Amino acid sequence: MVSRSYTNLLELASGDTPTFGRMGKRLPRVMTVSGVLSELDDESSSSITSDAPSSIAQERMIIVGNQLPLRAHRAEDSGLWQFSWDEDSLLLQLKDGLGDDVEVIYVGSLREEIDPSEQDEVAQTLLDTFKCVPAFIPPELFSRFYHGFCKQQLWPLFHYMLPLSPDLGGRFDRSLWQAYVSVNKIFADKVMEVISPDDDYVWVHDYHLMILPTFLRKRFNRVKLGFFLHSPFPSSEIYRTLPVRDELLRALLNSDLIGFHTFDYARHFLSCCSRMLGLSYHSKRGYIGLEYYGRTVSIKILPVGIHKDQLQSVISLPETVSKAAELHDKFKGKTVMLGVDDLDIFKGISLKLLALEQLLIHHPEKRGKVVLVQIANPARGRGKDVQEVQAETYSTVERINGKFGTQGYDPVVLIDTPLQFYERIAYYVIAECCLVTAVRDGMNLIPYEYVISRQGNEKLDEALGLDPLVPKRSMLVVSEFIGCSPSLSGAIRVNPWNVDAVAESMDSALTLSQPEKAMRHEKHYRYVSTHHVGYWAQSFLQDLQRSCKDHVRRRCWGLGFGLGFRVIALDPNFRKLSVEHIVSAYKRTKCRAILLDYDGTMMLQNNHKSISKAPNMEAVGILNSLCTDPKNAVFLVSGKDKRTLAEWFSSCEKLGIAAEQGYFIRPSKDADWKTCVTVTDFDWKQIAEPVMQLYTETTDGSAIETKESALVWNYQYADPDFGSCQAKELLDHLESVLSNEPVSVKSGQHIVEVKPQGVNKGLVADHLLNTMKDHGMLPDFVLCIGDDRSDEDMFEVIMSSVGGPSLSPVAEVFACTVGRKPSKAKYYLEDTSEILRMLQALVSASEQAAHISVPQAAVLEVPNEVAEV
Repeated sequence: MVSRSYTNLLELASGDTPTFGRMGKRLPRVMTVSGVLSELDDESSSSITSDAPSSIAQERMIIVGNQLPLRAHRAEDSGLWQFSWDEDSLLLQLKDGLGDDVEVIYVGSLREEIDPSEQDEVAQTLLDTFKCVPAFIPPELFSRFYHGFCKQQLWPLFHYMLPLSPDLGGRFDRSLWQAYVSVNKIFADKVMEVISPDDDYVWVHDYHLMILPTFLRKRFNRVKLGFFLHSPFPSSEIYRTLPVRDELLRALLNSDLIGFHTFDYARHFLSCCSRMLGLSYHSKRGYIGLEYYGRTVSIKILPVGIHKDQLQSVISLPETVSKAAELHDKFKGKTVMLGVDDLDIFKGISLKLLALEQLLIHHPEKRGKVVLVQIANPARGRGKDVQEVQAETYSTVERINGKFGTQGYDPVVLIDTPLQFYERIAYYVIAECCLVTAVRDGMNLIPYEYVISRQGNEKLDEALGLDPLVPKRSMLVVSEFIGCSPSLSGAIRVNPWNVDAVAESMDSALTLSQPEKAMRHEKHYRYVSTHHVGYWAQSFLQDLQRSCKDHVRRRCWGLGFGLGFRVIALDPNFRKLSVEHIVSAYKRTKCRAILLDYDGTMMLQNNHKSISKAPNMEAVGILNSLCTDPKNAVFLVSGKDKRTLAEWFSSCEKLGIAAEQGYFIRPSKDADWKTCVTVTDFDWKQIAEPVMQLYTETTDGSAIETKESALVWNYQYADPDFGSCQAKELLDHLESVLSNEPVSVKSGQHIVEVKPQGVNKGLVADHLLNTMKDHGMLPDFVLCIGDDRSDEDMFEVIMSSVGGPSLSPVAEVFACTVGRKPSKAKYYLEDTSEILRMLQALVSASEQAAHISVPQAAVLEVPNEVAEV
């Protein structure tokens, strides 16, 4: 059986439109044997899809995370596994934002290890009862995946910690990476068991599953797939140190929508795509998108929120009210500041403690009055760094309490035992200020929980003796390096590394006027109440639906192997140019017009093997051979100056050349150059050139190319981000100073060009067709090939001429672009090598026709041995 991926390639090569059958049937039960479906992935996995979605009344969302939102324990009496929802899980909470009309299925692993003999029964129970599909991962593999690659390599790197030595994070280990790939593949198998690819949406969560989109896209080309990263995404200077950087980026780009908490995280991701993959993004009507092989990958920026209703229900519990009253009495007469952090190296607990120490040193009046309650949750990772943080935290607390503590007073209360959620809420309620001094954190919802808790309710007011008519107050001191910081505009933002500044911010938070505290609290409460987890989930789903709306009308092919796999999405009328098809048309026709771009078409645009832009002998030979056929009129069209082109193609006697984007035209070597547009005044160059020179001096790697008709600023060798930024500034600057001049200012691939109005490559196509018409020749074959935006003008002229007076009524027209991308051309070829092979096939057809037309007498004069050959 030929796999779907292979048949797609054959159809793509032939230019035929593939047909897709309906597949992706939902399975009645869950398979638990790992690897069964994954065996199909390497060779026979497919680009399974259909042309139209089926009609299902209820939408379905498959949510994939590292862990299922479940709690599990064995019953003491029966020894059977018992499961319940984990109400604290974000994956469970987001379900409220999707609406009752969306069915939700969860795919993930369990915290507990399930014996293989019990896995079938557990899997069926979870599917039937909770609509959860468990991924059973062998303990050793899970350890290398989670505690190895995720926590030792991805987690530190994404939090800006480089493995400069073995003690600073884990050095890259290929075996851990292979474990990461294997686990992602297992998750893909589990999604495959329940997905209906034409109808379901898939939402993948966090850095544990960053390559899952590739496995899903490989099997279902049109899968509706979103990904949200809950951790920071580092700057390109940090991320580029990762040996598998390209694999992770390309895997994420197999999603339809990629979500980030903040613009900074999204900006870093886009910068990495630009610098490492050469991709540029665009923003249109508020939406950011990346063009990736014909697909638009959307970027979503929206911080997650908390489940407000659930939190308020816990606040109303009698045990919460009782605990809050107990703590209120315990700390009576003291001002409580609160910190709630995991005990890991990025949460900045020690920096917070040092800041408190400075506060007590510089403000002795606060001794005995201010208490910092630090709740230290167990670290999620493990290793030497966690032990060091614990040791430093304990020693610092001991030192501060020994230095400033008195009988009945400890300035720091460290709680390192697990607390119930209601107990944590009680601490929120009695704290005057919440401190979050993480040195790097993805989002951190502690400030949100604190704000809602401080709003309280009537029961709490009564228990704590508060006047319900007095506006509620709260204060936040948050690190500027956490994801929630931009959203909390009333918080005091700090650099946690500046201990003195944090200490002063603590003092400011405690000494602000009561009305100011109330105003800041109201501002935060209004934001947190409206931007809750349901709002976040609903917004993400809406953007995912928008990003996937064009899936049905696109033709898709899967190309590439392993993690280099990607899907090519093309317009239904856009197809690969078949060599057999064009050669057949070439042979049937007698009057041919051929227009060929130079850079990027006949010659590689970015040739890393040579810095020379001169044509090779193969390309010159092909052009010469095409020109020798009397049925052909061949034109080479380029943006280069006429002197250079005349020198490079001096051996091509009959080749027509259009230089400087069509401003100069020469029909053959013996003819004189003439201009397509009459320009009498080039004084604008005296205005434009000094401006370009200014940007050249300030942009390393840029240069000015001076032509007779145009000026071009080229930044191909400049820093991609800075060059692009400077190009936009230069474009605006030139448009401003040249607004009254008869010129056009345009940007292209790594260039900004100023040229006379009306000059474009379309003039060359129009000139050639009209000249042939004036000589009584109506082309019945037109071939036009180009690779960039400037060539679209030629395509437009050629395509608009079909059925007009300048072409034969039966003309066969081939407008062809280089690479798969949006274009006015109807055909494409992959690269320069394919174009040269196609042109060589046309040359062979001309030579074969010339040989057949040789008179019989001439054939008889050929020596016998040659004739026999």
